[in-house]
Amino acid sequence: MICFPNCKINIGLNILNKRDDGFHEIQSVFYPVGIRDALEINRSKETTVAIYGAKIQGEAKSNLIYKAWELLNEEYDIAPVAISLLKKIPTGGGLGGGSADGSFMINLLNDFFELALPAEKRLKYAAVLGSDCPFFINNKPSIVTGRGEYLQPISSDLTGYHLLLVNPKIHISTKEAFQLVKPENRLPFNIESIENLDFNYWKTHLTNDFEKPILKKYQEIEKIRSRLINMGAFFTSLSGTGSTYYGLFEDKPNYKGQFHNCEVWDVQL
Repeated sequence: MICFPNCKINIGLNILNKRDDGFHEIQSVFYPVGIRDALEINRSKETTVAIYGAKIQGEAKSNLIYKAWELLNEEYDIAPVAISLLKKIPTGGGLGGGSADGSFMINLLNDFFELALPAEKRLKYAAVLGSDCPFFINNKPSIVTGRGEYLQPISSDLTGYHLLLVNPKIHISTKEAFQLVKPENRLPFNIESIENLDFNYWKTHLTNDFEKPILKKYQEIEKIRSRLINMGAFFTSLSGTGSTYYGLFEDKPNYKGQFHNCEVWDVQL
């Protein structure tokens, strides 16, 4: 059985405070984007993990796809599977690819073994895997709060717009990124302005707290931002903790020759 985990972008990301358990309270808008990995499982005598495509740091069995199998195996004693992952979404790029793989693995195992787990149960397992993981269980535009486990679906629809994502092939770890920001209390997002695509509100209120320190440290990303603006993007932002930077366009952008030594995706939403 096979599935195709997609990535997400953050539209605004505020770090509100650090909790006693070490996690940070956030508010952000997560929006799914159709850049995808491929994840396949088949019955096997033992559970194995094979990863192809883009390189991933760490051992294969430290990956969230294996941890997802461990979680469900511990409670439901599921059979071993051979896991294959073709990695297209860059790691350390702020697109949530690893989190997507882990959550899609939960859904995939649920279907494969016919566990009939309700969404609420799968969301709880995803929260164990990681802060960004719960979003990918339902995989719909949402306002995300808490450490990432509280999801409020929203009706924002960017269908028809063009999204240009540029990754300078820089890996920024979550730990590194959080060392660069200072938590700050903010007003809750205005849901109506988000759902109505009030892009003036987006520009002034849906900002990413990681953007200024990341752009200051990595001039390559600052240059990407400037080029996207010069090309006519009406909204630009760092996604997550970086390093991917994106721009929204009304029409298909001509980016030929603009971003040397970068990975570029032009996605019509």
